[in-house]
Amino acid sequence: MLVDAHAHLLPRDYPADAPECFPRMEPIDGETARLLVFGATRFRARDVFFEAERRIEAMDASGVTAEVLTPMPPLLRYDLPAADGLALARWVNEFTAELCAANPERLIGFGMVPLQDPDAAAAELKAIREAGLHGVEIASGVLGASIGDERFLPFFQEAERLDLPIFVHAMPSPTERLPMNTMGTYVVGVEGMFAAGSLIAGGTAEKCPNLRVSFSHAAGGLPLLLPRAQYFWGGTWNEEPPIPERAVAHTDGPSPMEYARRFYYDSMVFDRRAIRYLIDLLGHDRLLVGSDFPAMDREDPAGRTLRSLDLPEDVLTDITWHNAYRWLGIDPPK
Repeated sequence: MLVDAHAHLLPRDYPADAPECFPRMEPIDGETARLLVFGATRFRARDVFFEAERRIEAMDASGVTAEVLTPMPPLLRYDLPAADGLALARWVNEFTAELCAANPERLIGFGMVPLQDPDAAAAELKAIREAGLHGVEIASGVLGASIGDERFLPFFQEAERLDLPIFVHAMPSPTERLPMNTMGTYVVGVEGMFAAGSLIAGGTAEKCPNLRVSFSHAAGGLPLLLPRAQYFWGGTWNEEPPIPERAVAHTDGPSPMEYARRFYYDSMVFDRRAIRYLIDLLGHDRLLVGSDFPAMDREDPAGRTLRSLDLPEDVLTDITWHNAYRWLGIDPPK
């Protein structure tokens, strides 16, 4: 078995009377693909984005048992007016529920919310649960604010109360400190680190101990920065017992490393050496398989690099599917 915990969808269409700020999916002459037009975004979306039959065929071809389906990240437009953002989220969530109803065991849908209005986002979580969706996707930041900011704490507390897992997708945002051609590389890594680090340092991880959160691309630069945060907390190298009088930022609670090991991370880091580091630092029980499919091509077969590591069978089984169902909080199919 293998669960792809990082895959995306797009609705095939949007209502004819939708607000002007909604996306459009325009037909492409002679093709089953459609063109997503959303602000400055122009993206050719193959039919596998919105046709359940095509998705199942693609999963079978690459050896995928189930997919966790989240909205394509450009749909997470927190710059929209809150009412329009809520309307868009509801339309996408309705489509996601309909798509996944074609095969609920293999297509595991997540909803989206207008996180630019934290109260509206929290209130919408119940509707997501009632629609049969299994979690919610959010971006790594909201209009320049980190998701660990206290204004978003009630949203995370409500997700914890409803037992809804969260998928944090790193979302590049323009910065003067890096050129635009790094948006999909270095900036994604920085954003993933900001998101996870803010949940740890901002107190959300402490106040929501049972919240299940996964980060795309192993939370970017977080794993390499964690040992430094651990040193500042404990005053020692190699995660040795803390010496508080030598520490710069010691607290009586869990260490940064302990908080980080509450999260899950998809292992789409493109190099077997990076996967080995994640296993060693965070633990194999924290890792998931991810692909970004169909925005990116999967390895053939899925998880090929992971399987090349010659991991013990129980470790490989955890990463390929056990951990995904633990994060989702649902029983795996028999």
